[in-house]
Amino acid sequence: MNQQAAAVTQPTPITTAEEAASAIDRLNTIMDRLETTVAEETTRVRGGRLRDAIALDVEKADLARAYTTESERVRAAKAVCSAALPEALARLQARHETFRKLLQTNLTVLATAHAVSEGIVRGVSGELARKQSPSTYGANGRTTLPSPKAAQPLAVSRSL
Repeated sequence: MNQQAAAVTQPTPITTAEEAASAIDRLNTIMDRLETTVAEETTRVRGGRLRDAIALDVEKADLARAYTTESERVRAAKAVCSAALPEALARLQARHETFRKLLQTNLTVLATAHAVSEGIVRGVSGELARKQSPSTYGANGRTTLPSPKAAQPLAVSRSL
């Protein structure tokens, strides 16, 4: 990476109380938008509207990137922020705890949706494998199960 690109990606350090107040305000604004986006995504996934939830991916990624950058900037200037704006920093820390709870709920909903969809795909795949295997009896008098190695691959069309 050249120095010019590095200079573009490095945020300016906070050195004054005014810069600290501005950074905290920016971080609060970013968190407002990110909380709204994450809550909307959670609602859409819970409602089974996965395509609608996917539409929020780009916005959520951009906001998460901005949140990380601004958080690191405030964290790097914690001494300036705590000296100049101790109440604002305390409110910001409390807000982060609430935000973590929202993210935990979002991650739980996403993990549940992933587990359910994986279960459905595995069930369909197993049913297809069962139908394709011959219905015969083994040496012990019981029906034989299809070998997992002999299973046919399953293709899923996302355009349907």
